[in-house]
Amino acid sequence: MHSSDPNISQPRLQIRQLDEGAINRIAAGEVVERPASAVKELVENAIDAGAKRIDITVAEGGKRLIRVEDDGCGISRADLPLALSRHATSKIDGTDLLNIHTFGFRGEALPSLGAVGRLRITSRIEGHDAFEIEVSGGAMSTVRPTGGRLGTIVELRDLFYATPARLKFMRTDRAEMLAVIDVVKRLAMAEPYLRITLTEATDAARSLFIADAETGSPIEALSRRLRTVLGRDFAENALAIDAEREGLHMTGFAALPTYSRGSAVQQYLFVNGRPVRDRMLIGALRGAYMDFLSRDRHPAAVLFIDCDPQLVDVNVHPAKSEVRFRDPGVARGLIVSGLRHALAEAGHRASTTVAGETLGAFQTPAEGPRIYQMDRRPATGYSSYAQAGFAEADQVFEAPSARTDDVENAPHSEDLPLGAARAQVHANYIIAQTADGMVIVDQHAAHERLVYEKLKRQMAENGVAAQALLVPEIVELGAEASRLLDLTDDLATMGLGIEPFGPGVIAVRETPAILGTVNAEALVKDILDEIQDVGDSTALKSRLDAILSRVACHGSIRSGRQMRGEEMNALLREMEATPHSGQCNHGRPTYVELKLADIERLFGRR
Repeated sequence: MHSSDPNISQPRLQIRQLDEGAINRIAAGEVVERPASAVKELVENAIDAGAKRIDITVAEGGKRLIRVEDDGCGISRADLPLALSRHATSKIDGTDLLNIHTFGFRGEALPSLGAVGRLRITSRIEGHDAFEIEVSGGAMSTVRPTGGRLGTIVELRDLFYATPARLKFMRTDRAEMLAVIDVVKRLAMAEPYLRITLTEATDAARSLFIADAETGSPIEALSRRLRTVLGRDFAENALAIDAEREGLHMTGFAALPTYSRGSAVQQYLFVNGRPVRDRMLIGALRGAYMDFLSRDRHPAAVLFIDCDPQLVDVNVHPAKSEVRFRDPGVARGLIVSGLRHALAEAGHRASTTVAGETLGAFQTPAEGPRIYQMDRRPATGYSSYAQAGFAEADQVFEAPSARTDDVENAPHSEDLPLGAARAQVHANYIIAQTADGMVIVDQHAAHERLVYEKLKRQMAENGVAAQALLVPEIVELGAEASRLLDLTDDLATMGLGIEPFGPGVIAVRETPAILGTVNAEALVKDILDEIQDVGDSTALKSRLDAILSRVACHGSIRSGRQMRGEEMNALLREMEATPHSGQCNHGRPTYVELKLADIERLFGRR
């Protein structure tokens, strides 16, 4: 470690004002991290200018060329030099930084780009000729007359040529291009009434993305835009979302749990139309699906939260990708409750991709098993409360093993969503006939979800039984203890009793009985870690749900058990009446529906 002799006087460093070029290059490091950042800033400027069409051209992942052409209002000759000055903008007057209605407002993007690349702006406003201006490495040219159509063309070449060290941090052309495509797709979702194209400038120009302007109501336009951006599978398996809470309005689409992904690549969040990557909102999305997906699966969703600009601060980061709500708890609660309500309304519905994969398995050898499930937290044992759950689960269907040769079905039962039971094969799968196809049900997985939902309802109605500790467990948390104590009442409803025990220390006096013997200190610290991470905690609830899930698994109809016809039909009817019955407790589908037309196609009948 470097140290200096205090007896040797050090020269006094003089404070000096940095020149404008250095200031802009420093700002560019915050605003423009990579070519995709430049594309984002330029496209947002075009949207703010009222453009109805935006054409983007890039070369070498944006490192060599980025060109953005729009048909917006344009920039006047007098304003062109000002547009390249730092903190010069037409979008706010500076009196209220919370009343933001546009994408841009900081006035940093264009001068930052001009400081680190070769920038040329060509623009024409209605009723006037076109003019252009150039800036290279911070050196600005004079404004010159030129030819051009109404709107603006911004051309950025040789990004970071003026800061060569930054080039060393750029990834491959392909990686940078993928980042550009992702940015364009997010902005296309935010503006469904806008036509936007992305082209790669090669010897033969290659179209990378085209989205035509949509029409109709906002939700109809968004639905069609998402089909273009995310594909048909997402559109067919997504639920429309419309929820409101305390001044926040959430719309968009969220996919069924059985349409889960292996990573978070299909999670898109927008606040007042602005694409954001907000940790709190992502945590809320994960929490909404907590009861339906295992930890290695991720939900797919496109959610828009709109509110009065005064309720959210977008001036948190130079890239404007983070936001801060005045009341983050309201935003988080809106996402969790809104999505869970929509998933409950979906009832027994499962994703169409399950049937497609089943048909594909008939036609070609499977490459490997698709993973839907991973084990929940292992439980070392069951308390008496949990054991009682086994008995309760057994009461849902009380019938001995039996053959199902003759099945008497209720009239018109084939017209019901899951049809009429016809047979049981391999003592595990129920075959049901519907009006236009057939359904194959995994009896154990389906009954597991039914029992789980029943146990959850009982817990919600009767509360979580608490067991008092013989000797209270003392946990030192330091300054964060107050954050946990603020949730004392909420934790008590789930069977966890805590109270202050001196500065920075709490005493755990009760734990949920269903958990049996539990490490109270570890549980409390897990809850606190989650509060610090996402502003709320589901750690305790997830543990309780995991136990109920395991109880439901052991208390449901076992694989290998033969069922009578009336039992099978009773199971089908209860599935139709129970929310979330389209997937088991871990996100696996509980049934597969095959249409008659698809079955006939397998046999070459169509």
